[in-house]
Amino acid sequence: MSLFYLLILAIVQGITEFLPISSSGHLILLPHLLGAQDQGQAIDVAVHVGTLGAVIVYFWRDVREGLLGIPRLATGRIDTPGSKLAFLLLIATIPVVLLGLVLKVTGLSDLMRSTAVIGWAMLVFGIVLYWFDQKGAEEKVARDWSIKDAVKLGLWQAVALIPGTSRSGITITGARAMGYKREDAARISMLMSIPTIMASGILLGAEVVGQADWAMMKDAAIGAVFAFGAAILALSLMMKLLKSVSFTPYVIYRVILGVVLLVVSYSS
Repeated sequence: MSLFYLLILAIVQGITEFLPISSSGHLILLPHLLGAQDQGQAIDVAVHVGTLGAVIVYFWRDVREGLLGIPRLATGRIDTPGSKLAFLLLIATIPVVLLGLVLKVTGLSDLMRSTAVIGWAMLVFGIVLYWFDQKGAEEKVARDWSIKDAVKLGLWQAVALIPGTSRSGITITGARAMGYKREDAARISMLMSIPTIMASGILLGAEVVGQADWAMMKDAAIGAVFAFGAAILALSLMMKLLKSVSFTPYVIYRVILGVVLLVVSYSS
């Protein structure tokens, strides 16, 4: 794998993981656009670790609170903000993990990795995001997150297993549909990404154990570092922009890319 392709891959993953434009869709399309071979699961794990590190650093105050709440949660007590956050994140992660295992075992996850699927997901879920972002109330904040909302957002997040949907995009859509303010919807979505990325990283990592060599480990380390940097920048930019603009710019990008992909898919 050339250093140029590795850097492009890491930057694309870092930027698209948290913006509502689908990282999985872009990673599937990237090899086709650049005429390169698929990067392989080891590199996928590495760039995901980089983006995981970015969200942990950016939201460290919330992450620390959740970590401190785990011991109380382990004893069955949900009586502090930290233990509540840890419990809600656990609840919200269960649907995507279960459905992800089903798709993996049945092989359906590989069947969905097509340009047409990505195009339709980009277009349809972009429009859905626009609708709820424009029509949704702005009356709830992150501290209002409840068990009921965590279950609902967990189901929304499971839809992101369709390539092109965007994990952050669909969970932000769900949160806006429930009346959460834009910044708080994004904050909840980003925190939900931590256990989800960890789960997918462990799953992918288990499949590549013993396959890595020194050259691959070097590529993986470079990819993780650049994905971390790109993700930090993307997170900072999006969270600042949400104070003054809506999600419409991302929707426009999704719709344009979706239409282009559908044209390419059905004309070939």
